[in-house]
Amino acid sequence: MKPESIQFFTEDLSYRIREKRKLRRDLEKVITGENFKKGQLNIILCSDRFLREYNRRYLKRDYFTDVIAFDLSGEQNQLRGDIYISLERVRENAKQYNTSIKEELLRVMIHGILHLMGMVDQHDEEKSKMREKENSYLANLVK
Repeated sequence: MKPESIQFFTEDLSYRIREKRKLRRDLEKVITGENFKKGQLNIILCSDRFLREYNRRYLKRDYFTDVIAFDLSGEQNQLRGDIYISLERVRENAKQYNTSIKEELLRVMIHGILHLMGMVDQHDEEKSKMREKENSYLANLVK
């Protein structure tokens, strides 16, 4: 495994990501678009149950979520980390927002990357800024 790479994994479920090369290039555009260098980024797809347990154990929050990002960066402006994504939440979000699972999965990956870059979404204004960035990247990447 290269020290600067984006890898995809699954935990407690089976799912095959299609077009991995294109997806890596798309995510790299987000990283460089925010003036970061790509380090080792692991994206792990998992179930609601798995991610809720991580949410409880590591963040002391007891609820379902679609994404949790763990920053492993040691160097400023170099992105390194693990992004855990609940595939069940992605499917529900896609249904709720009337979009494809592929597009919603990309949105949640972008969201996780933005978290690793220090963006937060605790308050309405922060959520709005984050959603704006997600939408901007999606508009340029989804074709």
